[in-house]
Amino acid sequence: MDRFASIRAFLAVAEAKSFAAAAQKLRLSPPAVTRAVVALEEKLGARLLHRTTRVVQPTEAGLRFMADARRILMDLEEAERSAGGLHGEPRGVLTMTASVLFGRRHVAPVILDFLPHYPGIDLRLMLADRVIDMVQEGFDLAVRIAELADSGLTALRLGQVRQVICAAPDYLARHGRPVRPADLAQHGAILFSDSAAPRPWKFNTDSVAPHSQLCVNSVEVAITAARRGLGLTRVLSYMIAEELQSGALEILLPEYEPAPLPVHLVHREGQWPNARLRAFIDFAAPRLRADLAALPA
Repeated sequence: MDRFASIRAFLAVAEAKSFAAAAQKLRLSPPAVTRAVVALEEKLGARLLHRTTRVVQPTEAGLRFMADARRILMDLEEAERSAGGLHGEPRGVLTMTASVLFGRRHVAPVILDFLPHYPGIDLRLMLADRVIDMVQEGFDLAVRIAELADSGLTALRLGQVRQVICAAPDYLARHGRPVRPADLAQHGAILFSDSAAPRPWKFNTDSVAPHSQLCVNSVEVAITAARRGLGLTRVLSYMIAEELQSGALEILLPEYEPAPLPVHLVHREGQWPNARLRAFIDFAAPRLRADLAALPA
């Protein structure tokens, strides 16, 4: 059995959690499927499946290999279609992740416009306010708002966003406007954090740990609380674009802001991505760049 057939056999077993069910799906004998998986494990030098008398489960190495294996087979199918003259349009599954609010406001509208142009592409979007390991969790593409570590991923810069302090005009009328970071000690803050110990607010000169009556792990709740005059909050500039335009919130201490954070479209396919990934990047990058450039200064 060739290597691609071995990969197909492994995926069938890992997905069905059964050699017998995989053999039935592939129309092979269970011993043939077992030999294929063993040969693949020997070739890779890693155990891909935990086998017991009751269940078959992928190992940690197997879980990592599953995402790569699916991509290998999809790229093989795409190459076969191209060689056979059937490469009319990009096809296959594209998986993507972004932070929740940026995804809702900027990524989702692009996807909804993209899909009608490419009916052969099935797109899976996961929105999460955490850094997802693209290799381990099997994602093709991500929007990252941060300075990027040297991860071996390919990154396309889209723009940047500011880290801003903001408050409602009503709050400022009642409590005054801070003119330097040290003044924040006299103000109430609404902290946005995903941990029990919120981090201090960093500025280009120093750091301040403001008193907070409210700390939440939802930026939308923090913004709502700030709009209602409960205190100052710190967010990324794109998160309050509508509030800034309407005057519901105002930016404070802009001269003390830390450096803006870059926004990148990141993928794992190297310099030459496959057709479906290339199609999405070519469609989405100009739109996302325009969105970021249009944010309030």
